Amino acid sequence: MSEHSEVYWQDYAISRRDRAALLDQEPLVLWFTGLSGAGKTTLANGLAKRLYDCGYATYVLDGDNLRHGLNRDLDFSVKARHENVRRMAEVVGLMYDAGLITLAACISPFKAERDFARSLAPAGRFVEVFVDTPLALCEERDNKGLYRRARAGEISDFTGIDSPFERPEEPEIAINTSGRSPGQCVDTILDYLIARRLISPAGTEAHGAARRQA
Repeated sequence: MSEHSEVYWQDYAISRRDRAALLDQEPLVLWFTGLSGAGKTTLANGLAKRLYDCGYATYVLDGDNLRHGLNRDLDFSVKARHENVRRMAEVVGLMYDAGLITLAACISPFKAERDFARSLAPAGRFVEVFVDTPLALCEERDNKGLYRRARAGEISDFTGIDSPFERPEEPEIAINTSGRSPGQCVDTILDYLIARRLISPAGTEAHGAARRQA
């Protein structure tokens, strides 16, 4: 039962294990955290495409995209930004339950937020990817003009400028994108997933071929 006495948890006839078996994969969460402009969504997109080409069922969630729909009622106050991350984490948890490999790209500057997201997936099935791009390079890439506006005082509580980013202490993967192409960074993440047997070892192409022939 939930914290509300009138709300009860409903059980379903089809389990997460059933859905995963239908997809012929084990669900997984990859949570990309880092400053604005670090390259989180770029890497999540690139990795999702590589996995999709190998026959895996994936979905990418982006913090900005969710603000066009599910989170459109939220402003950019500190409280609303916390809620933005909380809702994304809840959606990630649902997608894990659906059997998908879910890639979430979200600044998520605070450890407590990331710990909450991690708690929604079983141990070993949550991979925190810290896109550790230096602030100066993020500002250089500032194609949305957000850092410029923050420096000018037009945006308050902007992560990395006047609001803190709590660096992950023990992320599963940390990648500095300086001097590295998105493809090279994706290769690093894939190598990790294969080495930890979170995806089919060395046989992602074989996995895809088998799925395409099924």
